[in-house]
Amino acid sequence: MYIKIWVFLSIVTQKDRVTGSFFFFCCFPENIFCFFGQQRFLDWNKDGQLRKVLSTCKEKENSMTLNTSFLRNVFLYKCLFALTFWNHVSLSVEDELFTSVSNNFPEDDSNQKTASLALQYTKSHQSSKDNGDWVVIQNTTESLSLSEIRDKNVKKLLALLSNFRQGSRLQNLTLTNVSVSWNDLMEIFQTVWHSSVEYFNINNVTQLSDIESYDFDYSGTSVKALTMKKIIITDMFFSQDDLYKIFADMNIADMTIADSEMIHMLCPSYKSPFRYLNFLKNDLTDFLFQKCDNLTQLETLILQKNKFESLRKVSFMTSRMKSLKYLDMSSNLLRHDGAGVQCQWAESLAELDLSSNQLVDAVFECLPANVKKLSLQNNQISNVPSGVAELKSLEELNLASNRLADLPGCSGFTSLQFLNVEMNSILTPSADFFQSCPRVRELQAGHNPFKCSCELQAFIQLERRSGGKLFGWPAAYVCEYPEGLRGTELKDFHLSPLACNTTLLLVTALLLTLLLVAAVAFLCIYLDVPWYVRMTWQWTQTKRRAWHNRPADEEAVLQFHAFISYSERDSPWVKNELIPNLERGEGSVQLCQHERNFIPGKSIVENIINCIEKSYRSIFVLSPNFVQSEWCHYELYFAHHKLFSENSNSLILILLEPIPPYLIPARYHKLKAVMAKRTYMEWPKERSKRALFWANLRAAISINLSKADENLYEETNYASF
Repeated sequence: MYIKIWVFLSIVTQKDRVTGSFFFFCCFPENIFCFFGQQRFLDWNKDGQLRKVLSTCKEKENSMTLNTSFLRNVFLYKCLFALTFWNHVSLSVEDELFTSVSNNFPEDDSNQKTASLALQYTKSHQSSKDNGDWVVIQNTTESLSLSEIRDKNVKKLLALLSNFRQGSRLQNLTLTNVSVSWNDLMEIFQTVWHSSVEYFNINNVTQLSDIESYDFDYSGTSVKALTMKKIIITDMFFSQDDLYKIFADMNIADMTIADSEMIHMLCPSYKSPFRYLNFLKNDLTDFLFQKCDNLTQLETLILQKNKFESLRKVSFMTSRMKSLKYLDMSSNLLRHDGAGVQCQWAESLAELDLSSNQLVDAVFECLPANVKKLSLQNNQISNVPSGVAELKSLEELNLASNRLADLPGCSGFTSLQFLNVEMNSILTPSADFFQSCPRVRELQAGHNPFKCSCELQAFIQLERRSGGKLFGWPAAYVCEYPEGLRGTELKDFHLSPLACNTTLLLVTALLLTLLLVAAVAFLCIYLDVPWYVRMTWQWTQTKRRAWHNRPADEEAVLQFHAFISYSERDSPWVKNELIPNLERGEGSVQLCQHERNFIPGKSIVENIINCIEKSYRSIFVLSPNFVQSEWCHYELYFAHHKLFSENSNSLILILLEPIPPYLIPARYHKLKAVMAKRTYMEWPKERSKRALFWANLRAAISINLSKADENLYEETNYASF
């Protein structure tokens, strides 16, 4: 006689919660007793097996006789015992299950399964933990996820896992929050190793006892990928072989040990089947895998967020990994100062991530020759040296978040197709980039502090000619300088061709300057500006000398009634008519004439100025000869200057002969102005009118000179003769 117990598990969604119940079926060869948990789970089995068994139960039950009550009780007790045993497994799951997929290299893509589930706590979990039981996170045909594994329930767990021998449908196993001794932990690994599990995840593990040597049997395993996260080793003194050798010699393709403060890992003892190793966020150093010859099948190695310092040692670590294709060394402390140090990388390495380190320009002296994808993001690179690195296979280069001041050239990267130089210090990128890098299909140069000036115009035009090769255009390309254009997108920044063409600007400015000079010269010549400037200068100098040479107690006095200005050709009229009629007779007038009153030794201009200033009036004898005389013009200019400076009415004009307007030169605009605004006396041709002419002239210049002035006048006339 024997008992067969079937345990059927059904998952039914009720509102925001998933609950489970059991259905037990107990059967003897001769007699059958059926115990039902909840009938709503009768349709759980997809292949109809449950319906068939239940129908069999009902048929057998109808044929049972009344004298089988004793057997009924026995069977009932057996089934209740089984129910009590299995009730230790608590079923409680949140409404959402987030699945994380293990990084692995399966034999074929169809075999990739869900490897782990994030633990979702509920209030019902607490009661399970208080009772020392584990929590079932997921239990399906192919995946099982358990939490809260303690020393108290390790044996139950081992017994449970022993049921999943090879050939079972369970492929994914996840254990979370495990706190057991070292030997129990190894027993769990050993049991899993000989089960049907292919993807084993174990998270938040705390090892409670001393680490001891364990003879691990690697044979006959179905495991393909092992993922361990947050492993805490409490034993401070242990042998490396007892700990690291267990994992280094695992005969699987995929292993991840992350966030576990691991300081070392041994080289496998034999040719390892590892194809994927992920040691993310540990404390590994440059001593890892040095001179290791047994990782020849390794294709992917992730050492992100560790404590590596020497790029050269990293290169030597990979030199014996003949199949290595991808290496992630980001977020370490890597440096390389060059100094002629040679690096030796794996020839098969095609993708290298060196981002977030402390690398400078010298890093280009230590790069794998056959790399196709290279990330140097977030380092301290300020320039890409030309002629140093010959990376002819490089197709993708990431130099974002560095200190570049310009776009790098492609002299050493002949196959480059993608370039990222975002978030550097590029003010005005080179416009000839696509000419030096003809194979580049995409350039990411946004988020740089662009200086919107004429130099940037060529780069903006480059975007129009490149046919959409600038990634992120136009939102990522914004002016940073000058302050007035900050925030302006480059597509909206425009300058005129004249403002940006230096040659054209210089030529235009030169032409405008020449036109201006020509216009000024023409006006100067037409208005005789140089002459007026010269006269003003001489008048100023004469006044200055007279001011400095005059005695302090001497005041300016008038010595003459009038100064006579005339052309030498009109001197007969002046000497025969003007002077005799004014100086002789009653009420004689004292006249200043240049022939007799100019002081020898002084310049003509100085004499003219002195005579005009010492005379009450200035008489100008106007005629066609007058306008042709240069000196007459000087005398008129100075007299006119005195007229405005002293606000006096000292000019007397005598028109000896009519002057046609066309005879007056254009530069004699003062003469024209005087003749147009002031009244002048015209010399009468009839003798009968001349007496009145002389009377009016005498009246115009009549003034009483002091006795001292008269004596001085007599002395001046005597000296001139």
